[in-house]
Amino acid sequence: MLRAFLSANREAILARSREKVRARPAPAATEEELEKGIPLLLDQLIGAFRDLDGLPLVRGLPPGRELTDLGVRVVQIVHDYERVFQAVVEVAEEAKASIDVAELHRLHRCLDEAVSEAVNEYSRRRERAISEQEKERLGILAHESRNAITAAMLAFQALQTGKVGIAGSTAGLLDRSLRRLSSLVETSIAQVRIEAGKHAPERVSLHDLVEDIEVGAAAQASALELELFVGRVEPGVDLVVDRQLLAAAIGNLLQNAFKFTRAHGAVRLDTSWTAERVRIAVKDECGGLPPGDAEALFRPFEQRGVNRAGLGLGLAISRRSVEADGGTLAVQDIPGTGCVFTVELPRLSAGI
Repeated sequence: MLRAFLSANREAILARSREKVRARPAPAATEEELEKGIPLLLDQLIGAFRDLDGLPLVRGLPPGRELTDLGVRVVQIVHDYERVFQAVVEVAEEAKASIDVAELHRLHRCLDEAVSEAVNEYSRRRERAISEQEKERLGILAHESRNAITAAMLAFQALQTGKVGIAGSTAGLLDRSLRRLSSLVETSIAQVRIEAGKHAPERVSLHDLVEDIEVGAAAQASALELELFVGRVEPGVDLVVDRQLLAAAIGNLLQNAFKFTRAHGAVRLDTSWTAERVRIAVKDECGGLPPGDAEALFRPFEQRGVNRAGLGLGLAISRRSVEADGGTLAVQDIPGTGCVFTVELPRLSAGI
């Protein structure tokens, strides 16, 4: 019987399985997978068969779920099942063991069920994670919006009394609160459009795009007592992009630059291009990025520095917006000075 063969040849099958898993081209095997995952899989397969009127029956939970609990990725699990089955067949052939073909089919079915369970478990966990992230996003959005609205209302009420001037700090608070609300709305709209697949590319002039962005950004920089330098863009450089998403992405990069730049510092928006690519760079004076993985800045709900205001979604959404247009968004740290966020996009060929 297959169960007796698996039990008697456990170590040989285990060694052959590990050998095959180590040799696979990708994904690379991990020690957790080799030392815990493969033995767990094999032991559960052995325990999955019992005799009842001479027929093997699968029992218990498929091993895929427990392997997932160990942190073994679902793509690794799929590859491992295939290689364990191959190892069983090879060891059986070398030992000239007589195994009923029907039992091998049932073993393969057991492996298939385990693969299915691993994939389903991955999907369930992914859905739960997305659901939790969505709840967190909505909760932070509601909190941030309430704070901005409350501050705006208090500032407006103070201005209504006539006891404070329109050019004073109270008016400045009102302005910042309204801009914060505008930013929250823009970020939310961009995320909804991306998730809904509402990508609407069109021909866009880089000159006109930067000019439109500069108008709003200059007013914001002035209100924050920062300098904004925008490099000259020659007409005739065009892109095929979703104008709204790209403008929101660059606008978010500028807002981040304003947020973290030192008092009375400067922010630069520069553009350059070749025959094939367009480069848009936003440079700030934040003093450099904090220690750690710079790529973490693009993960949802990540925030840098001591200023924790905001959703921590802006950079993640900005990257997704740029990537939707076939571009890239990267960051370069300049320790002691600041950092540069660079958007690169395909340029529309001249004459088209």
